[in-house]
Amino acid sequence: MTDEYQAETGIRIRKARQSLGLTQKQFAASLGIVQGFLSGIETGRKRPSDTLLIALSHTHGINSDWLKDGSGEPFKSPPISASATGNRAPLLEIIPDQFPHNAGDIRGFISVPNLPQGCYAIICYGDFMAPTIKDGDIVIFKPDAERRSGDIILVNNRWGEPILRRFRLKNDEVYLAPDNPAYAPFRPDSGTRTIGTVVEVWRKVRI
Repeated sequence: MTDEYQAETGIRIRKARQSLGLTQKQFAASLGIVQGFLSGIETGRKRPSDTLLIALSHTHGINSDWLKDGSGEPFKSPPISASATGNRAPLLEIIPDQFPHNAGDIRGFISVPNLPQGCYAIICYGDFMAPTIKDGDIVIFKPDAERRSGDIILVNNRWGEPILRRFRLKNDEVYLAPDNPAYAPFRPDSGTRTIGTVVEVWRKVRI
């Protein structure tokens, strides 16, 4: 990739972001990269990887040919602006005790096509749900979604921290099971609070 090509690609990425009505922080969060790296790409100082170009096309519907050489239309279909709240999930820093009445600090927004209204996103830490959900993946969940046996849900542990487990219902008894066989399932108690049901998982882009 030549310096000129790199610079032109960065300009196109910036134009696409602006068309979506997203800040650098919001756009970077939706792609699983840091804002500083995105800034470097948009100014032509950093090279976007092929993986990132694929993520731009997949996540935001940006035309891959247009990204590479400027041919065709910028988007596969008209862009979904930041005002289309049904397609944006706030990425939460933490989940406060008062959630969802108080969402706390918002790191940015995750743009996902056909996302139901009222969804939120959080970054997964740990390997309890591996290989289904890995450390660093972005998990999108809906607080009031119906739970069915086999769904992955977000609950609080005994210390009040949010954890992901698979909801299992057997003989009218509820079990919360990890997908990683190295860990054991457990039965929720009176202090276990269901925060939401997972509706989407986005793998973090590795640069």
